[in-house]
Amino acid sequence: MGLAIVHGIITNYGGTITVESLQGEGSLFTLDLPCVTDGIEKEAGSASALLTRGTERILFVDDEEMLARLGKEMLTHMGYDVVTYTSSLEALQAFQANPQSFDLVITDQTMPEMTGVNLVEQLRRVQSDIPIILCTGFSHLVNAETAHALGVEAFVMKPEGTRDLAVTIRRVLDKRDRPPSWQS
Repeated sequence: MGLAIVHGIITNYGGTITVESLQGEGSLFTLDLPCVTDGIEKEAGSASALLTRGTERILFVDDEEMLARLGKEMLTHMGYDVVTYTSSLEALQAFQANPQSFDLVITDQTMPEMTGVNLVEQLRRVQSDIPIILCTGFSHLVNAETAHALGVEAFVMKPEGTRDLAVTIRRVLDKRDRPPSWQS
């Protein structure tokens, strides 16, 4: 997992991360998180009930296998049918084979084979109206303005909270002009 993502997760939870490095010996990372004991079960139950849900089919692309797996679990829990790829090239091939089977694409920006921006351009050549959410932990190449200029419906900085991502997905899906893939 990239350090920018780790830093984002830790600071979102009110914690800190420090690093001590010795050349030739390695690095020691120290994570400090606040301890919360009251209300955890109550909050977890109510958060799950309040999530914006859906049934659409989502193509989820992230080269980090762990993030792809977590993304699938989270979105499946929200009711979505999720197809994940850790290869942007394989994701593009799957989309090219059957573009109408997907209602939304969520893709990472920084990937080895093809960046998220390049993937967006290729997906748009196949189906110009596919809704796309572009995610990044840190990138010099893209920001919300450049993503919008590409026609990306939403630009998300990682880590995005579950509730916020659920709202973003629903907002993007509710704007589209075509029926969900399961109604076609």
